[in-house]
Amino acid sequence: MNFSIFWRAAFALLFCLYIPALSAQDSAPAVPAQAAAEAHWLSRDMIAWNAPKGSDLILLSDGEAAAPLVAAGQVDGDLAAAYPHLRGISLWRIHDGSRDRVRRWLKGRVDIRAQDDAAQELQRTSLQIGGVLDDLYANDAALGARFDGAKLHIALWAPTAQAVKLHLFDGPGDAARAVLPMTEDAATGVWHLDGAADWKGKYYLYEVRVFVPETGRVETNMVTDPYALSLSADSKRTHIADLNDPALMPAGWDKMRRALPEAPEDRVLYELHVRDFSISDASVAEEHRGGYLAFTDAAGNGMRHLRSLAEAGLSDVHLLPTYDCATIPETPAERLSPPDLSGFAPNSEQQQAEIAKVKERDGFNWCYDPLHYMTPEGSYSSDADAAARILEFRRMVMALSDAGLGTIVDVVFNHMMASGQAPLSVVDRIVPGYYHRLDDKGAVARSTCCANTATERRMMEKLMIDALTVWARDYKVSGFRFDLMGHHSRENILKARDTLRRLTLQQDGVDGRNLYLYGEGWNFGEVANNARFVQASQMNMGQGTGIGTFNDRIRDAIRGGGVGDKGSDSVRKQGFANGLFTAPNAMNKADDAARKEALRIADHIRVGLAGSIGDFTFTTADGMVRKAKDVSYNGSAAGYASDPQEIINYAEAHDNQTFFDISALKLPRDTSPADRVRWQNIASSIVLLSQGVPFLHAGQELLRSKSLDHNSYNSGDWFNLLDYSKAQNGWGRGLPHRADNEAEWPVARDLLSDQRLHMGPADIARASDHVREMLHIRKSSPLFRLRSGAEVIENIRFDNVGPDQIPGLIVMRLGTARAEEMIVVINTAPQTQSVPVTGRYKLHDILRRSSDPVVRKARMKRGQLVTPPLTTAVFVKAR
Repeated sequence: MNFSIFWRAAFALLFCLYIPALSAQDSAPAVPAQAAAEAHWLSRDMIAWNAPKGSDLILLSDGEAAAPLVAAGQVDGDLAAAYPHLRGISLWRIHDGSRDRVRRWLKGRVDIRAQDDAAQELQRTSLQIGGVLDDLYANDAALGARFDGAKLHIALWAPTAQAVKLHLFDGPGDAARAVLPMTEDAATGVWHLDGAADWKGKYYLYEVRVFVPETGRVETNMVTDPYALSLSADSKRTHIADLNDPALMPAGWDKMRRALPEAPEDRVLYELHVRDFSISDASVAEEHRGGYLAFTDAAGNGMRHLRSLAEAGLSDVHLLPTYDCATIPETPAERLSPPDLSGFAPNSEQQQAEIAKVKERDGFNWCYDPLHYMTPEGSYSSDADAAARILEFRRMVMALSDAGLGTIVDVVFNHMMASGQAPLSVVDRIVPGYYHRLDDKGAVARSTCCANTATERRMMEKLMIDALTVWARDYKVSGFRFDLMGHHSRENILKARDTLRRLTLQQDGVDGRNLYLYGEGWNFGEVANNARFVQASQMNMGQGTGIGTFNDRIRDAIRGGGVGDKGSDSVRKQGFANGLFTAPNAMNKADDAARKEALRIADHIRVGLAGSIGDFTFTTADGMVRKAKDVSYNGSAAGYASDPQEIINYAEAHDNQTFFDISALKLPRDTSPADRVRWQNIASSIVLLSQGVPFLHAGQELLRSKSLDHNSYNSGDWFNLLDYSKAQNGWGRGLPHRADNEAEWPVARDLLSDQRLHMGPADIARASDHVREMLHIRKSSPLFRLRSGAEVIENIRFDNVGPDQIPGLIVMRLGTARAEEMIVVINTAPQTQSVPVTGRYKLHDILRRSSDPVVRKARMKRGQLVTPPLTTAVFVKAR
């Protein structure tokens, strides 16, 4: 599970204090607050509800009897397939539920009353209306403010609205120059207005008059456009922009045609936060720091570093969310900054205490708090009140392309920052009760800790796919990473994939067939175990979809334990790459139990190295020959993919502790700085030499530390330091914030003040060199980039397996039995290991020239491959 999600609900409430509500109540007196919505209006004439037995049901429209309901059995068959969580619920048919009547009823309050034979009310419920709105209105209309040549058309889907007007403004702070009524197309629920060409650059808000269930009355909401392409600062008004306007295109943009990697397995991903990249980099122009334009500073430390990684084999920069998010003040004058924190002790509470005073108003947040999906975030631009964000985002994409890198954007369609009448709610103040997933009582589900969206609803799915199309076509990105993808349906993601595949280089400037999609396939919440639909979860996406999912199996085996470990478990549960059995810490011993666990974890490493292909077969620690799908990972299959491109291998990401920090907790305290680098390099080696798609967190190659903070989403620039000058790695910048890290504080106080964990520039450079070397090796041979499950099964084999294996030693052979080309030896033992082989091998040329004098000692001697301690060596068959 992604533990960054737990901050979101509380954070939504905090930020609401800073943006005034854009809604007003009608003068009509309120009716009683809406009853719980336990009934489900599935289609024009069908409603599911477990009403009191023997009762008669009446549909009420604005409190008046509108139509009787007739029993129609239970939810089964096709309906149960569409709504599995409603299977077996009583089904009722509306008598005389014509389309016109139903559309009229949906413009106001609708309830169901259950009554006895004497017409006495027994129970009353409201209705969940997502299904019936899909049945009546789902469509493919072009929405938002869109130009067709000089013609401007503005459209809003609001089928339950009683009236919609458009307020037009000359500037972001001006009074309305006009208030214009919009016209509804009754068949589609879309409200239309034709604008004038000279509206380009102006601003607008919708005034939506609509019944709101949570207040039980008709409200008049002033709201931005969910299809906004540009916004004023802090998203207060929609800005009218034409993405085809030459003024918004950098020189050469219209001719840019970036060729994408031939296969997903040729990619290596680098996860990076826009602000982290440059905010602390003195080599970048001051006015560019923390923003899109920092990527255009070719001589800056960051871009020089990215170019060196790209030359070695890095393919894509994966940017944390860059759409408009809710929690960063976009006007610099409104932001706060902490005082100078450099004078405090490395284990002090003062740093996080000072940051806590400003963190809701500083310039930092991870941006997993969506507000508008189609607009670049304004805080990263030079002017959030205009279309500079569009031009500058495009300049960033071009700069990365010039460096040989694609741009992947992180997208969060599984939730929005708020719902209902909350100030940061957008879609729910336009079509209340539709865009968000509801529980069995009609409350918005919040298993992601924000207001979950219902992407199974057709118009929410359309919003998602339309946004993806904008980013792919109009910003020429090379792929998408889906946050909490398991909260989407499998069909949802496949429909997005198929839509994007229709984009072409000739017509759209991007080859949609080679866009790469991947995400977090975690299985939890109200959708868990396919409760609402077939999820886009690991097990469901690893079956020929070509969609990647993050591989927590190899992550946990490398790191030890799980991402939810707290307190002593964070220290006790060592992993393959931080000392399990071969370097036990003070809480562990190299005993039989540890040996057994080390062998079990080594099997998980082997499965990951083989791309987690379910049908890959090898000898497991108990001596049995098993397929990877029959190796257990917490009761699930360790190997679950059919194709390597369906696996994202990683050791660290923005979530949880960095690998350096988790190893600071787990490695023996007296581990030398040089050996800490070697352990880190082993983790990076496993990721980069595995079949599938490798994923690096920015700074992983620099021993990046966040001073033990495992959830730094709102910890400011101080704890999220990324230093491309390689002068420091971020260790010892104070105790991390209490809320998520307090269980580790006792050991953290001691660790952060221990000078033995200080890493100098030479240590950082060695880790950086190693990652580049591994990238070069991966790039040097297609054997590290096999493109099908069948190729993996044919070309990957392991020695040193079974119950009698040497713990901490992985020996992977690459190539067919007839034409073996390479052997990878990963040695986590404190002593040199020798592996007997037939034939002649030599150390890979990249490693023979390595900056690491230890790996240069790896060699073939008397029929054995000799590998030094804490070393990954790659041997090539001599010719």
